[in-house]
Amino acid sequence: MVSYASDVKKELTSLPVHPEHAKAELAAFLRMNGVLSLRDRQFSLDITTENPAIARRIFSLIKTAYDIEPLLIVSKKMKLKKNYQYLVRLKKNVYEILEDLDVFNKEKGFITGIPDKIMNSDQRAMSYLRGAFLAAGSVNNPETSRYHLEIYSLYQNHNDELAELMNKYFYLNAKKTKRRNGYIVYLKEAEKIGDFLHIVGAVNAMLSFEDLRIMRDMRNSVNRLVNCDTANLKKTANAAAKQVEDIQLIESNIGLDDLPEKLSILARFRLENPELSLKEVAARVPDGPLSKSGVNHRFHKIHEFAEKIRNNE
Repeated sequence: MVSYASDVKKELTSLPVHPEHAKAELAAFLRMNGVLSLRDRQFSLDITTENPAIARRIFSLIKTAYDIEPLLIVSKKMKLKKNYQYLVRLKKNVYEILEDLDVFNKEKGFITGIPDKIMNSDQRAMSYLRGAFLAAGSVNNPETSRYHLEIYSLYQNHNDELAELMNKYFYLNAKKTKRRNGYIVYLKEAEKIGDFLHIVGAVNAMLSFEDLRIMRDMRNSVNRLVNCDTANLKKTANAAAKQVEDIQLIESNIGLDDLPEKLSILARFRLENPELSLKEVAARVPDGPLSKSGVNHRFHKIHEFAEKIRNNE
C-alpha cells in the first residue's frame, strides 16, 4: 500500500526542474545523502535511494545545473532480494561541484551547515527544503495518524539551520530534537504542515491533506458532541432514577398524600414520567410551568423527606 508520504514525494519529483534553483535542491541531496568515494584513484560522488523517481530527480538536477549526465546504476538488495537500489554516481568535476554548492571546501573540508546564499534567499530556501524533504523527510497520513512531519539530519548545526530556515521565511513554528543517531526538525500543527507542503511545491498533496484534515476534525467534533450528549443523557437518567427512588420510598412508608401539595403533585408527575429531563419536568408539571431551579428545589425537599425515612429505618 502506497503511503501518504510516498504520494507527497511522488508529486515533488514530478515538478519541473527550475534552472535557477536546481543547485539549492541538489545541495540538500548531496549534504544529506551524498557519499564521497575513491575508486581506481578517482573520486566519485554517490547518492543512493530506493525510490526510482528520486533517483531520476537527482539525475535531472545534476544535468540541469552542470550539464553533466551522471551514471544511474540499478542493483538489487541482497538481503531482502526484492527491493531495488538506485545509485546516482557523479565522476566528473566532483570537487568543483561540491565547492560550488558549498558542500565541500579544500580548507574547511566537508561543510555541514546551510550556506548563506540559501539562508538569505526565500526562493533558494524553498528549493533546499524540497530537496531536504525528498532526501530525509516523512509525513504521517492525516486521516489515520497524529499530525507529524519531520526531516532527519545527521548533524546538529544543519538541523538547527533547517529549523531556522523554516521559521525565518515561512513562520512554520518548527521544533527540533535529538534522535539516537542524529537530529530532527519537525512540525506538529496541521495548518503548518499544510503550509510546508505548499511551500515545497506539493500543492495537490496539500489540498488532499486539507480535505482529510477537515473531515477528521469534523468527525472528531461530531464524536465530541455525541459523547457530550451521551454524558448528559446518562446524568439526566441517573438524577431521575434517584428522584424516583426517593419518591417510591416515601410512597411505601408514609404515602404521597402526606407530602405538601406542591411536592405531592411533582412526585406523582415524576413517577408517571421518569424519562423526562429536569427542564421538561419544569415545563410540563401540572401546577407549572416552573423554572429549572424551582423544580430542582422541590426535588431537593422530596429528597430531604426520603432521607428522614432512611435515617429512622
